[in-house]
Amino acid sequence: MTEPSNETVSPFLIGEAMTGGYGGADILNGCTIAVEKGEIAVIVGPNGAGKSTAMKAIFGMLKLRQGSVRLAGDDISDLQPQERVAKGMALVPQTDNVFTSMTVEENLEMGAFLRRDDFRPTMEQVYALFPVLKDKRRQAAGELSGGQRQQVAVGRALMTEPSVLLLDEPTAGVSPIVMDELFDRIIGVARTGVTVLMVEQNARQALEIADRGYVLVQGANRFTGTGAELLANPEVRSTFLGG
Repeated sequence: MTEPSNETVSPFLIGEAMTGGYGGADILNGCTIAVEKGEIAVIVGPNGAGKSTAMKAIFGMLKLRQGSVRLAGDDISDLQPQERVAKGMALVPQTDNVFTSMTVEENLEMGAFLRRDDFRPTMEQVYALFPVLKDKRRQAAGELSGGQRQQVAVGRALMTEPSVLLLDEPTAGVSPIVMDELFDRIIGVARTGVTVLMVEQNARQALEIADRGYVLVQGANRFTGTGAELLANPEVRSTFLGG
């Protein structure tokens, strides 16, 4: 049976057969991560599996030795991160992702600094997705809780009107209740048509909202499937989800 041509069924975003690392050592060993438009894909796996490295490679922060990254059918493997932003990508890093001395609204305005059009409608959309930010728009971001800061960081990324939102450990260090709320907000972002790819330590909860999940081990794909398929897989459950 012949494989279908990739050209006709290429996902909206795909990092394909990615191999690379820092210095002489490869952290990624041929892994492939793909996500369709308006879907949520989650990368999970043990510490040191290459999850964040895979995301950095997709964003252009790591030069691949082999493999490629394509967005909407275009090969963007040679583009710098800022060029990928111009193509519609936005990354929310795990730490240092807000300007703490600026107000919430000033943080959102910073997200729109490259835009030359009226960005107020986008800001209203962000406030609709994250109502707490509207209430606290005059407050310094540094005074907010961890979960609220994450909402500011995601909101600022959305101000660029991205087609792809990359989230590195969005729920790190927040309580389970706040994690559930953040995941609800991320579902809301995807429903607006934005493609979401996130790296997440809270694997079980992340897979519950994922259209597609990738379990990485030592920089390679170990399991791939829908979130529901991976949650139902006994080996994934016992090895990666604590039973």
